[in-house]
Amino acid sequence: MASIFTKIVNGAIPCYKIAETEAFLAFLDVNPNTPGHTLCIPKVEVDKLFEMDEAAYTDLMQFSRKVALALEKAIPCERIGLTVIGLEVPHAHVHLIPLHSMEDARFLNKAKMTPEDFKATAAAIQQHLEL
Repeated sequence: MASIFTKIVNGAIPCYKIAETEAFLAFLDVNPNTPGHTLCIPKVEVDKLFEMDEAAYTDLMQFSRKVALALEKAIPCERIGLTVIGLEVPHAHVHLIPLHSMEDARFLNKAKMTPEDFKATAAAIQQHLEL
């Protein structure tokens, strides 16, 4: 069965898209730790990050870096945190989280955002994106 991320890649589930290449997709997390919390995924469904072949893994990290640089310019924060957990969705993904404190990285408190907030945040990040 296709993961929720594969359904997003295939357009069966909508997302607040940040960036897309032939191989990768970045979109806002709909249950964000902080505004701007972004997920970067390979379009090919791979369960675990370290199951990806080395070239794809490196390319995902390079893609994530470009998204993080745009995110940092668009969202006021101390820094962009990167984490990989992979227990909730069986599809490799990188979390990019604008951090103000260590609490923002703990996945305990969630930001409340409206659809308009998500759209404005995605547009702000896209303005700074250089793929």
